[in-house]
Amino acid sequence: MKSISALTKKLSDYLTENQVEQVKKAYLFAQKAHSGQYRQSGEPFVSHPIAVANILSSFRMDQDSISAAMLHDVIEDTGTPKSLIQNEFNKEVANLVDGVSKLDQLDIGSKNEVQAENFQKMILAMAKDIRVVVLKLADRLHNMRTIQFLDREKQLRIAKETLEIYGTLAHRIGMNNVYRELEDLAFKAIYPTRFARLVSAIKKNRGGRKRLLKKIQKNLQKKLLEQGIPAYIEGREKHVYSIYRKMKERRRSFEEIMDVYAFKVVVDNPENCYKAIGAVHSLYKPIEGRFKDYISIPKSNGYQSVHTGVVSENGQPIEVQIKTGEMNEVAENGIASHWLYKAGNVSSDSNPQIKARRWVAGLLEMKDNYDSPKDFIESIKTDIFPDEIYVFTPKGEIMEMAAGSTPVDFAFLVHTDVGHHCRACRINRKLAPLSVPLESGQTIEILRDRLPQTSPAWLNFAVTARARNSIRHYLSNLKTSEAKKLGKKLLDQSLKTINLTFKDIDKGELRKALDSIGVRSLNLLLEEIGLGKRVGNVVAKQIIGFLEKDPSKHDVKTVPLEITGSEGLVVNYATCCRPIPGDSVIGHFTADRGLVVHQERCKNILAVRKDPTQCFPVNWQDELATAFSTQIRLLANDEPGLLATISTVIANTNTNIESLDIREYGVGTTEFTLGLQVSGRDHLAKLIRKLRSMKTVLSVSRIHDQEMRKAKILH
Repeated sequence: MKSISALTKKLSDYLTENQVEQVKKAYLFAQKAHSGQYRQSGEPFVSHPIAVANILSSFRMDQDSISAAMLHDVIEDTGTPKSLIQNEFNKEVANLVDGVSKLDQLDIGSKNEVQAENFQKMILAMAKDIRVVVLKLADRLHNMRTIQFLDREKQLRIAKETLEIYGTLAHRIGMNNVYRELEDLAFKAIYPTRFARLVSAIKKNRGGRKRLLKKIQKNLQKKLLEQGIPAYIEGREKHVYSIYRKMKERRRSFEEIMDVYAFKVVVDNPENCYKAIGAVHSLYKPIEGRFKDYISIPKSNGYQSVHTGVVSENGQPIEVQIKTGEMNEVAENGIASHWLYKAGNVSSDSNPQIKARRWVAGLLEMKDNYDSPKDFIESIKTDIFPDEIYVFTPKGEIMEMAAGSTPVDFAFLVHTDVGHHCRACRINRKLAPLSVPLESGQTIEILRDRLPQTSPAWLNFAVTARARNSIRHYLSNLKTSEAKKLGKKLLDQSLKTINLTFKDIDKGELRKALDSIGVRSLNLLLEEIGLGKRVGNVVAKQIIGFLEKDPSKHDVKTVPLEITGSEGLVVNYATCCRPIPGDSVIGHFTADRGLVVHQERCKNILAVRKDPTQCFPVNWQDELATAFSTQIRLLANDEPGLLATISTVIANTNTNIESLDIREYGVGTTEFTLGLQVSGRDHLAKLIRKLRSMKTVLSVSRIHDQEMRKAKILH
């Protein structure tokens, strides 16, 4: 009873008497349920739940979490029903115990469907109550602390599972103390000799560094006091497995990895974090590009701090992390930090619990898009369990990235503005596509344009959350802006047919008219028109109907919209018929895609072409600077250099080739399907005439995608 007494005394520091009594009751329940059961160490089994509860108490977790820790094995190991736990305690405790009971023997490397479903259950349990994962990690931590009592085969299986899953998961939710200890314990179990050698080398290195560390620490302390900044400073040492991993992946020696002195500076408020940075930079020369502000923009797991790299007077590189006491608590314990008073703070964007819930919610959204748990796991491996690559900036700085990252991901990692203005890249000083996956050891240089170059196509190959979110956010804002412009143009055209403009309408009356339509603001109305959610001439009739008692005397006409080719994301060109300037065209309203321009004879819109709520008349503007995509089919007799000759003819007409497909049509005959960029029908007609004049060419014709698919079936 001594251990439970020590625990209850510890809990009394922050829990009420009644809350502590609930924990005692849970202990007695567990003791009775596990009666006669022993661990491999020979200790009574109940010693394990007490140890797990102690770990949670160090995070100052609530009474339900501590009670669940006491009971977390009773369903799985004693056959106690969940209903009994709920009756004896409460629903929350029962759900926590049940949630943890389902999380058993995960192995993401396995293709076993059962294991995949088990992992998915963990995500679902986390979504219902984020405390489930904290409880599970505490359980795993104590099991790893006592792993030496298991046989070698079990040690290896559990240690590998811990290294690949639980350690990474702890890191992902910001529980860095747990993450570091889990990794070191797993590393020790898998490679005991390597672990022992590294520990010995670290101790020797620590002895040689001690004097210099104390000197640097003293200098930092003195400088901060001079600036009136109270601070706690300590040297920060990498954990054993982290050193081993970096030596292995970066192919660096132990001395190279340890040749950077790291310090953690804890101050009293965020303002002093920035003041402290100035003090550090006035003491030691800053290293360019090493300043990172995670206070203004916290990491996804809630981590906040400002980082800088400086060089001491003897040339020694120094890493300095500056944070407040609360930030330090979050950095060490993540979602478990200050649980009691943070759990209800839903308004804080840096709250790790809120961030964890959002992250899990995002995973659950992804889950619905996949047919099986295996597919789901494969899709999120890069987010939860990322493989890492290390690339270099042109200045030699090492950048750590998720495997599969592209130059676009790299650009957004450097800075959001660099990402948006990225137009090209060099990999190892050679021009390369923005979509190519990066490899460790490469040097990446981003070439920027004065204007933003962000493209929807980037979403097809960007893999990091930072890049994808930035791209989506930019495109969303751009689309909204373009939709407003298009919506205003469409509504203005309809109002002008009755000689009415917005200026002629009283603001108060317009406000009432918008209310009658059921829209909050004029901007929102224009956006909805531009996105195809409302029709301009219909809205015009609604406004006039509200403003005038007898609107019938006004005939609101539909005026064709002039297409310029530069409307952006809210005017799209149908891929089924690929319209180009000179074609008779019609606009088809598609919700959220805006206006999709089709050829008037396109079969896909025949059924709705006469519906004014779905289709809108459009014309081409006389002067168009934009190139448009089209396709042609060319049949020719085989001869040496045929492709080169055709390419030369096309190039001489200032036409770009977007795509090329070549296949044998018959004996001695080749079929070419070419995707081209042209300015319009005249440009295309000129090109076709040039190609038809070639002696080897049998036929040339413009095709649509539908026709091309038919051709593929025939041939």
